[in-house]
Amino acid sequence: MRVIVVGAGVVGTMHAWHAVSRGHEVVQIERESEARGASLRNFGQIWVSGRAGGEELETALRARELWQGIGERVSGLGFRPCGSLTPLRTAYEVAVAEAAVARPDAAARGYKLLTADEARAVNPALRGAFTAALWCERDAAVEPRTAQLALKEHLLASGRYTFLGGREVREVVGTASVRDDHGDVHTGDAVILATGAWLGGLVRELTGPELPVRRVRLQMMQTDPLGEPLTTSVADADSFRYYPAYRSEALDALNAGQPQDPVAAEHRMQLLMVQRRDGGLTIGDTHAYEHPFAFDTVEEPYEHLTRVVEAFLGRPLPRIRHRWAGVYAQCTDTSRVVHRQQVRDGVWLVTGPGGRGMTCSPAIAETTADQLSW
Repeated sequence: MRVIVVGAGVVGTMHAWHAVSRGHEVVQIERESEARGASLRNFGQIWVSGRAGGEELETALRARELWQGIGERVSGLGFRPCGSLTPLRTAYEVAVAEAAVARPDAAARGYKLLTADEARAVNPALRGAFTAALWCERDAAVEPRTAQLALKEHLLASGRYTFLGGREVREVVGTASVRDDHGDVHTGDAVILATGAWLGGLVRELTGPELPVRRVRLQMMQTDPLGEPLTTSVADADSFRYYPAYRSEALDALNAGQPQDPVAAEHRMQLLMVQRRDGGLTIGDTHAYEHPFAFDTVEEPYEHLTRVVEAFLGRPLPRIRHRWAGVYAQCTDTSRVVHRQQVRDGVWLVTGPGGRGMTCSPAIAETTADQLSW
């Protein structure tokens, strides 16, 4: 079987991975010389903790299992089962964490409520003031800026994989065939369009204007090396307001009794933080949904994140050396894990995982492969 994958972000690359792993030939086509979109501009988190119960959590847990297996085969992926801590400062925040720990699926997530001293034993870099912390053992991380390259190198070694960068697919021709902007036609037994936030052009022609997917913009930053290990990912209590796993009466009380910081509320923010293998910290993020998106980044969210991180670390943040914006595709029905649609004979569009893309892509691609009987 020959599979044509359009798009070299993490969703497309995981479709290529599953196809090659099942013995098929893959041609992967990417508009840029290498992927440059949301798959590189994220935290690299395999984020189980906040996922909604049911299908979303099941997908994340399966993906977490797959990521670990892939990481054992591809050392350049930088997979590490670091878990996450959410430091808690107020009774409102602790109550939300207690409600999360009482969930029937808490054990599957690896939830545990820790005292401040227990949390510092897990992550000694957290020297700031907090009273407790929510631990999620199942969270993990990879290196987003290099993961696609490491996966590509491994796929190339199979002898059944071809990468074509700098080519934009312009047209679907016949069954399971596409034409690129070099005029070349690529024919297979199946075509997967994993085009990420590119929802215009060919995607619009194939789906019409009613595609149930929207674009979301974020701002993030990365620092110089911290100078010590940050042994876990770190979130703040604003993540409770953002992720569906934390919805509860306790969260309603938090929202009523402890309003979000005005800057965080304006930019729909939460703190997530991951240490990179070079020691730097990836920190974010904001969420913007209204089009057209601004073309510039604004400073107030970065100032807010700096204050929050410094309070947790109990020390100044290292120099910020990178700031960036990114855009990802999200199903307008955010309870859906992904939008998977057959758009022509032999051609499927897979898009819209939102902020779950890095977490869930191995399981999303596995489901596609199973449904198409690869």
